Amino acid sequence: MAAVPDGKRLIDYPRAGKYGWQRWLPSWKLVSGLCIGFFGSLVAVAGIGYAMVGVPNEENAAALSQNNVYLWADGTQMVAAGSGQNRQNVTIDRIPKAMQWAVISAENKSFYQDSGVDPMGIARALANMARGGDTQGGSTITQQFVKNTYLSQEQTVTRKFKEMFISIKVGTKVDKPVILQGYLNTSYYGRGAYGIQAAAQAYYGKEAKDLTPSECAFLAALLKGPTYYDPAGNDSIAGATKDKNLKRSKDRWGWILEQMHNDKRITDAEYQEAIKKYPMPQDRKASKGMTGQIGYLVDTAKKYVLNHSNISEKQFDLGGYQIKTTFEKSKVEALAKAVKKVEKEKLDPKNRELDKHVQFGAASVKPKDGAIVALYGGAGYENGHFNNNADTSGVPVGSTWKPFVLAAAMEHGTYRSDGPLSPQSKYNGNDHLKVRNNDGTYVLKKDNTPFFQENESDRPWGYISLRKAMEQSVNTPFVQLGMDVGMRNVRDVAEKAGILDASFATLNPSFALGTSTPSAIRMADAYATFAAAGKQAAPYSVTSVKANGQEVEGFDKPRITQAMPENVANNVTDTLENVIQNGTGKNALALGRTAAGKTGTTDENKSAWFVGYTQQLSTSVAMFREDPKSARLLSMNGTAGEESIHGGDTPTQVWTEYMKAALKGKPDLGFPEAEKIGEIQDAVGAPSPTPTPSVEPSETVTESPSATPSESPTLPSPTPSDTCGFFGCEEDGGAQNGGTGNGGTDGGASTEPTPTDTNLDGGNTRGNGNGGIFGGPEG
Repeated sequence: MAAVPDGKRLIDYPRAGKYGWQRWLPSWKLVSGLCIGFFGSLVAVAGIGYAMVGVPNEENAAALSQNNVYLWADGTQMVAAGSGQNRQNVTIDRIPKAMQWAVISAENKSFYQDSGVDPMGIARALANMARGGDTQGGSTITQQFVKNTYLSQEQTVTRKFKEMFISIKVGTKVDKPVILQGYLNTSYYGRGAYGIQAAAQAYYGKEAKDLTPSECAFLAALLKGPTYYDPAGNDSIAGATKDKNLKRSKDRWGWILEQMHNDKRITDAEYQEAIKKYPMPQDRKASKGMTGQIGYLVDTAKKYVLNHSNISEKQFDLGGYQIKTTFEKSKVEALAKAVKKVEKEKLDPKNRELDKHVQFGAASVKPKDGAIVALYGGAGYENGHFNNNADTSGVPVGSTWKPFVLAAAMEHGTYRSDGPLSPQSKYNGNDHLKVRNNDGTYVLKKDNTPFFQENESDRPWGYISLRKAMEQSVNTPFVQLGMDVGMRNVRDVAEKAGILDASFATLNPSFALGTSTPSAIRMADAYATFAAAGKQAAPYSVTSVKANGQEVEGFDKPRITQAMPENVANNVTDTLENVIQNGTGKNALALGRTAAGKTGTTDENKSAWFVGYTQQLSTSVAMFREDPKSARLLSMNGTAGEESIHGGDTPTQVWTEYMKAALKGKPDLGFPEAEKIGEIQDAVGAPSPTPTPSVEPSETVTESPSATPSESPTLPSPTPSDTCGFFGCEEDGGAQNGGTGNGGTDGGASTEPTPTDTNLDGGNTRGNGNGGIFGGPEG
C-alpha cells in the first residue's frame, strides 16, 4: 500500500487505502436535502390538490340526477324513468337518531372521532387495483358521502386520490352532522329511492321522521346492496330470490340492532322491542310510467345494458342515459291484447277458485337476428306483479323440449346407428314402458326396481315413427330416443340453439320430456334457430346506449353462428309443421299461413306451453299457476272450467291471436324444403318390417301393432353413452335428485294432451331466474 504524503489528508486521495469506495457515496447533507425536497414536493402537491378540490353538496347531487329515457325500436320515446323523480333531501333534525346510529354502528363506529379518511382502506384499494382487482376499500361515511356526490364512478387511482383530498377537506371544513345528513340523503336504497326520505316512503309509506328503530335498522341494511337485501327479491337476477334476500336482510337487520345495542346507542328495552319482530316492508309499487308491459320492457333492457357494459347499477340509476330498444310498440300491444282476450274468454277468478293465480309469460324474437320485438311479463307492476314472466326460469317446458331430442338424433345418431337418424325411425309408443340404458340394462329407481315411463293414456300405439310420435306428443319414444342418443348430446344441441346452462335439469330420462326451465325469451330464441335453418343469434333487447349524448360501446348486434346443420333444422321444421297440420297444434291452423310449432304440458298440469314460428317471427307462450306466497307451481286441473289445460289449447290460442296481428300484411314465406336425412334405425325390439311397395310416409298410415320389447334382446356392442339411474346419468355423475337447482329443478315430465306422466323427480317449485335471457341476471 502506498504511503500518504505528509500534510495531505486522506480525502485528497480517494483511491488510497480502504476508503476509495466512499467517493461514490453522496454526503449526508445531500441526502438530507433531497429528502426534504421530496417531502416538500409531496406536501406542495397535497396542498395544491387540497386547495383545488371543492366540498360536495347534496343539493348539487340531487340537481344532477336525471331520468333514463327508453326508446321504442322506431326511435320514439317509450318512457323516462330514473332517480330524477324519486330523490328528496331532509335536514338532520328530521332523520331519527336511530337511523343515524344504525349506519354509524354498522359502517363507521369512529365517525365522530376520525378525520374522515381511512388510510388503510385507501391503501387496500390501491393494492387491489395494482393486482387488477376492484379498488373498493373500507371507506368511512365521509368517503362514501364524497363518492355519492362525486358522480364519476370509475375505479382508478386518480379517482381514489381525488376522493381522498375531497374527504380530507370535508372532514376539516364540514361539521359531522352535516356530513351524516348528506350521506343519508344521497345513498341509494333500492326501488329507485335515493335518500332516506324517499326510502322511508318506498318501503314503509311514511315520513323518515316517523321510522321506528327496527325500521331504521332494516333501511341501514339496504345500504349493503339493495339488489340482494330487499326482501321483495328479483327472480330475474341470480341469487336475488325472495327467500335468499329475506334471509340476508333478516341477518343483517338483527346484526345492526345488536351493534347499536352493544354501542349503547339504544337501551336494553328499545333493543328488546326492536328485535321482537322483523319489520317486513310493504310490497313494491309501480313507478310513474311503469304500468302495463312498460315495467317489464324497462327491466329487460336495463339488465341487458348492465350485462353488456361497464356501467354499474348505481351509476345507471343516476340517470342521463338514452336506451334504444328492439321492442316494437305495435307488437308489444298486440301480445298483451292477445293475452287479455284469452283471459277474458276463459278465466273467471272472481267466481272460480281454480282460475286464481293463473299467469302468462310470452316473448317474440326475430329469426336470423335475435331482436326481441315483444314480450309479455305479467299483469303489470300496478297490479303488484313485479317478476318478469318472459325472462324468468322456473316453469318446466314439457314437450316443447322434444324437438331438441329429435335434432340431436338427426345430428349425432344413436349408439346403434352409423350416422344421423331418420325421423321415420320407429320407437315403441306404448304406455308404461321400461327405459333401457345403452348396455341393455333397465334404468332403475332408488329401490332398484325398473323405472317405467308413462304416456298421457294407455293407448297401444305400438312402434310408431318419431315423426308420428312428435305429431301426437307421445312420451315413451322420446325418452328412449334420448337415452339412445345420449342426454349429453341433447343438452349440447339445446345449448347451441340458445338455451342457457343455468336452466338445464339433471340428465336423467325425464330430461327428454322438458324438465328444464328456460325463460320464454330463450325458448322463442331457440326455436328461431330452427326457423333460420340452424343459424343462431343470441336474443338482445338494446341496439344503442348514449350517456349524456355520447355513444356507449358494446351494443353491436350479436354474432350469428351455425348452431346445427341446415338440413337438421329444416327436418325439425318439417316435423313441427306436421304437428300443426295433423297433431296437437291444430288450433294454430287458424293463423292461416305456414307455421311450425310444438305444444307442451307438464306433470300434474302445472304448466302449458306453445312455441311456434314462421320465417319472420318465433314466439313462445307459457301458462301456469303459482302460489303467490311460496312461488310453488299449482296444478291447472279444473282451471277455466276444463278438466285440464294443455299446450295445444289456451297457450296456442294466445299465440295464434298474437301472430295474426304481428304478421298482418306480411307475405307467407313458407319454409325451405327439407331433404331426406339419416338412416331408418328402429329401436330395440321393433318387429321386422313386412316387405311392402315403397310409399311416401303418410300421417294416416296404420302403424305397426303393439309389440313390447323382449326382456333379453340381442344388442350390438354399445358405445360409451349415458347410463341412467334414478338420480341421473353416469355421464354427469348422476348424484343429483331433481333438476339443476336453478329454477323448477324438481322436474315435471311432459304430458300431451292430458297430464298423467310419471317422472323420476316430480316437483313444482318455480326457480330464481338463473335461466333468464342474459345469463345469471337475464338482463
